[in-house]
Amino acid sequence: MLPGEDRAARRVLTVCLAAGVTTLLDQSVLNIAVPSLRQSLSAGATDVQWIVAGYSLAFGLMLVPGGSLGDVRGCKVLFLVGLSTFVACGLVAATAGHAGTVVAARLVQGAGAGLVNSQVIGTLQDVFRGLDRARALGLYAVTGGVAGALGPGLGGALVALFGDGLGWRLCLLLSAPCGALTLGLAWRWLPPGRRVATHTRLDVWGLACVAALTLCLMLPFVRTPGSGRAAGLWVAAALGAAGALVLGQRWRARTGRVPLVHPALVRSPSYTLGTLVAMAQFGSSLSAGLVVTLFLQSGLGLSALTAAAVTLPAAVAMSVSSALAWRVVRRFGEHTVTIGVGFGILSLLAGALAATSLPVAALPFALAAVQLGSGAASGLAVSPNQARALQNAPAEAAGVAGGILQMAQRVAAAVCLSAVAGLYLRDSAGTAEVPRAAFIQASLVCAGLLTVALVLCLARPRATARSRPIRPPSSGGRAGSLDRSSSGPS
Repeated sequence: MLPGEDRAARRVLTVCLAAGVTTLLDQSVLNIAVPSLRQSLSAGATDVQWIVAGYSLAFGLMLVPGGSLGDVRGCKVLFLVGLSTFVACGLVAATAGHAGTVVAARLVQGAGAGLVNSQVIGTLQDVFRGLDRARALGLYAVTGGVAGALGPGLGGALVALFGDGLGWRLCLLLSAPCGALTLGLAWRWLPPGRRVATHTRLDVWGLACVAALTLCLMLPFVRTPGSGRAAGLWVAAALGAAGALVLGQRWRARTGRVPLVHPALVRSPSYTLGTLVAMAQFGSSLSAGLVVTLFLQSGLGLSALTAAAVTLPAAVAMSVSSALAWRVVRRFGEHTVTIGVGFGILSLLAGALAATSLPVAALPFALAAVQLGSGAASGLAVSPNQARALQNAPAEAAGVAGGILQMAQRVAAAVCLSAVAGLYLRDSAGTAEVPRAAFIQASLVCAGLLTVALVLCLARPRATARSRPIRPPSSGGRAGSLDRSSSGPS
């Protein structure tokens, strides 16, 4: 690069990193303020579930269409539209007087965040090439992860300084100055962006089926549990949505159209199993973090700042273990992910055991140690699993692989957050005692999700060995209209 071009590229990277920090900090900073929000707005369990899960759902579902639209319209315009929507909805949520308003604002805000992040990936792929592109995408992922890890501490400080009534509003309002600054920088520094397609090849049917399937899995937990007949209807609806998705994908492939899930990805055991591992791990991690926050504040009566201090070791441990993960990979290879997932299971079980036997005064210290172990486990598992899954993605589907992986993670997070949070809130409601049983049950469910991931990790080497070798994706150029969401923070 020429010096001027290098300076311009650094400015573009700065804007992209700022966008990642703004949109990914927003979700984690709110979790610590959920008890205050619930008390201030008299929000019910259903409202809480939609507030925490709706953002992830809308975020995930917007990633793929956002990338496709960016190919048609160019990145810069959609980046500005998405970030403006994100900031505006943050203001609406922060000033809301009713829980339903917060739910609606968070849904639209999540869609704006998904639109922004899909344009970030497209912009980085336009500006950088080869090793520079890999470094830029890696820095973007690390920055987003650090922002998410710092969110609970920042949220706890805001609630502690400004009280329960104003603190949660400031947590939601935090995105406004960050977003406004990023908007100004983006207007000046982002390039117009190339239009690499004349029309969108978006699989609307596939996305609609994924949304319907996700809602059918979420709603039984969001709503008050009903009769066996109602549960059977939801199961039947979920199976119907899954069947419609499979038939729609096959029809598009036979007619020469681009399906939502590229057929080559389904035929790749390493990618498929890696995606399933990521879904289970991501859903378990976010759900366990939310439940710990609720248990510490609503269950043990700790302040938001103290609860943030208990969860801080997870952020520190994840940062350190993520930096050291590749050294472990060089020694243990793909077993690094298995080690991380196994360690995560042990950490969750240790938390459940501590809640069973320890006195209330000792629980915060024990849970801080558990958070340390959980953070270290996540750092060992997340990046190596994602890298291996994408490395083994078929070359002809390299552009869509990361987008589908990230969308799958967000969809899984929406379902798991609804289910686990609903389980905890239902079992802890109406009890004057410390809700140990609710916390233990929720922790065991999260450990069960990681157990599924562990089984998949153990099955992956054998499944990969049976499949034919797959050429790694090329680093140059984009491979299809969905390439805009091919990487990035989870």
